[in-house]
Order: sequence, then structure tokens, then C-alpha cells
Amino acid sequence: MEDTWKMVQKHLGYSDEEMQIFRANPRNEDVLSKTAFMLNKTIVAEVIESHGCDSGHKIGDKFYFDGRGVSLLAKLGPSRVCIFALHSVALAMPALAELMYAGVDPNTMRFKRFGCVDVGVRCGGWGHIVMEVKVEDRKVPDEKRK
Repeated sequence: MEDTWKMVQKHLGYSDEEMQIFRANPRNEDVLSKTAFMLNKTIVAEVIESHGCDSGHKIGDKFYFDGRGVSLLAKLGPSRVCIFALHSVALAMPALAELMYAGVDPNTMRFKRFGCVDVGVRCGGWGHIVMEVKVEDRKVPDEKRK
């Protein structure tokens, strides 16, 4: 585990003093112990409704995030991504992570649909999309499995 602590310190740019504070919180060790599991997952937010979206998001578009919900995997999704859609999906990430940390299947989350903040043309906006989140096993290309 000591190697993991050193890697985290380097990754986050923590001083020795900051790292001491970080390590004093027992939740951090628990979270780090589950990182490998979570990095083998991909969080997917799929557009299930769309009307009048200014960024052009359509039903079936998917946004991909690393298994911790921290990073958008931009190369896997649409070339344009609406910031308002990301804001909405970001609300799901702590809940998904907490379920995984607790050893619960995150796909059992009851409220897994999120809409962008644009209210749509009928309510004075422009458009609106609804996305549903799920967690999948990370797909590894065949050549990397060898």
C-alpha cells in the first residue's frame, strides 16, 4: 500500500504535510483500495430523449467516463459535448461511486436519469435532453488482452 500512497502523492502534487493529512482520513485508504476495481469500469450516460438540442445531441449518443466518474473519455463520445449536459450527469457521479465503494451494483440505482438544464422551447428555453447512466465493464481491445 505504501507504493500506492507515494503514487497518489505524486499524482495530486501533495507536500509531505498534505499527504499526512490525506492519510489521516481512514476513508481515503478504503477508497484507494477499490480504485483498481473502479478503473476496470466505464460509466456511460446515454441520451434517451432529445428535442431542440443546440449542441446536436441525439437519442443514442453516449458520453463515457472513467469508472470513478472523474474524467470524461472524450475520444469515445461525440465530438461536441454540451457543458449543460455534463453538469447534469455530474450529479450522478458521487452516487454511482458511493454504491461501488459500498460493494453495491451501481446499476441498481433507482434515480438514474438526468436532464440538461435547458428547459426546452415550451418553457422558454431552446431544447432539452434526458440521459440515463449505467456502469459497464471496461472494454479492452483484443490486442491489449494478450
